[in-house]
Amino acid sequence: MVNKMKTGIQIGKKRKLNGKGQEEMVGFALIVIIVAVILVVFLGFSLRRSSQKESVESYEAESFLGSVLQYTTDCRSNLEYLSVQKLIFECNRGNKCSDDRNTCDVLNSTLKGILDESWDVGEESPIKGYELNITLGAEEGGEILMIKKGNITADSKGSSQEFVRGGDTFGVIFVVYY
Repeated sequence: MVNKMKTGIQIGKKRKLNGKGQEEMVGFALIVIIVAVILVVFLGFSLRRSSQKESVESYEAESFLGSVLQYTTDCRSNLEYLSVQKLIFECNRGNKCSDDRNTCDVLNSTLKGILDESWDVGEESPIKGYELNITLGAEEGGEILMIKKGNITADSKGSSQEFVRGGDTFGVIFVVYY
């Protein structure tokens, strides 16, 4: 009988231990689920904030202007297609493309197309407007091309580049308003 009592006590203890272990596992699982939900909520907020950009960075305007000047247009002169930078020189001289299009018209339409595709301007957008101004040096004072879109605000980032060709200094200024 003593053996049966000892066995009964031991079996009873095992049952109580198993019950406590199950309760602890359920509690641990609930804690893990709560922590996972909190992490998902924080991740959602941080992704939402990073996708809605507040402003333009300076390096974006600089990189954009540099790449636009190297963009190859569909205007040919002699046997080569002209970059936007070379098209600015040809426009200033009053030359035409080999298919008799005016280089200034090609420059204007090319730049408007690039700007419209690259910068989403509007009230719902973080970008409220932009300006691109191409001039012939300060001494000569000639404006070759000016493209504006959207609203001019107090907050802006921009970039400018100057280059010389045949003694003429050309300036390109690009400003993004946000």
